[in-house]
Amino acid sequence: MAMWLAAATVFAGNLPFGYWRANVKKLTLQWALAIHIPVVLAILLRLALGIPFEPATLALFVAAFFLGQTAGQRLRAPLAALIPLPLSSCLICDVIRMLLD
Repeated sequence: MAMWLAAATVFAGNLPFGYWRANVKKLTLQWALAIHIPVVLAILLRLALGIPFEPATLALFVAAFFLGQTAGQRLRAPLAALIPLPLSSCLICDVIRMLLD
């Protein structure tokens, strides 16, 4: 059960990073940080919860990572339709701005 909850956390945690990555130029420092910071966070989460590094759990976490990055990237288009102002690189800021408008 902890493994699935951790995978869901990795997915949700990657949403803002995928959103950020979609707004920066590819192969820049910001682009690399948007990919690699959540990797470190996912590893720390696995270590904190005592989830072993086995092939099945690794596959689950890699899938959650990439799905979260992709879903975060794809959130930009619907938000752009809802927010009349230009979007930033921060998902949380754009959602708050959308709710306040």
